Formats: sequence, C-alpha cells, structure tokens
Amino acid sequence: MKRHWLYSLLVFSLLLNVGVLGAVGYQVWQSSEWPWQHADDKHDHLAEYLNLSEEQRRQWGEKEGKFLQTMGADWEEVRIHRERMIRQIFSQQPDLAAIEADRAAISRIQEKQQRHVIEQLMEEQRILDATQREALAGLLIQQKPAGSLEERLHGD
Repeated sequence: MKRHWLYSLLVFSLLLNVGVLGAVGYQVWQSSEWPWQHADDKHDHLAEYLNLSEEQRRQWGEKEGKFLQTMGADWEEVRIHRERMIRQIFSQQPDLAAIEADRAAISRIQEKQQRHVIEQLMEEQRILDATQREALAGLLIQQKPAGSLEERLHGD
C-alpha cells in the first residue's frame, strides 16, 4: 500500500507541474493579452507600443497567425492527454503505464511548443529594430505567469 501512495504522490506532483505549465500556456494562447491591453485592440496596442511600421505590422501579422494556429492545435492535444491522465488517476484502478504515457506525451508537446515559441521570437526579433527589440524583451521579462487551477485548488 505504501508503494501505491508513493506513486500517487509522484503522479500528483507531475500533474501539478504539467497543469501549471498547461494552464499558463493555455491562458496566454486564449487571451494573448499583455497587461496594458484590452481584448478588442491588443494587436494595435502592441503595434503602437513597439511603434511598428506598416510593413512590420504586415510581417508580424503573417507570422503571428501561423504561430497561434500551431500553438492552438498543440494546446488541444495537451488538453486531451491531460484529461485522459486525470481520469486515469482518479479511476478505480489507475494504470500507471497509461498515466506515464500521457505525461510523456504532454512533455513532448510542451517541449515542441517551447522550441516553437523560441523560433517565433527569433522571427519577431528579425522584424524589429534594436529599440523595438528592447521594448518587446522588457515586456516579456515583466510578464508574470498566471496561477493554475491546481494552485487555486490546493494553494493559498
């Protein structure tokens, strides 16, 4: 019985970490909002804040659209694996191999997303001049991750 408790604790810990990353990424993907923005005009505010030219706005929009579409598909995949993993954890007889398979799949997707985010930022930095790059980097550094459902359920 002790071993089952240890596995359950390990799985819960992994789930919490995955949940935090998943919730943050999903929230960013869903809202794509910066602290100073309103949902209606977030793209215009960022373009104005960075002082983008019309050509920069066009290039940015093309790259952003493809990026968000890819990230959306990835977040949907994460959601499916996460839900299956949670259902397995709380089933009458959890299958640790199935739980691990979903955890590993989520990890692979998130690693792919991280690479994709870096590629996107590298593309964006090529569009921007030095002042604009510094402004965007400052915004990204200031951005704080949002709390996850797991934190709200189990945290302070």
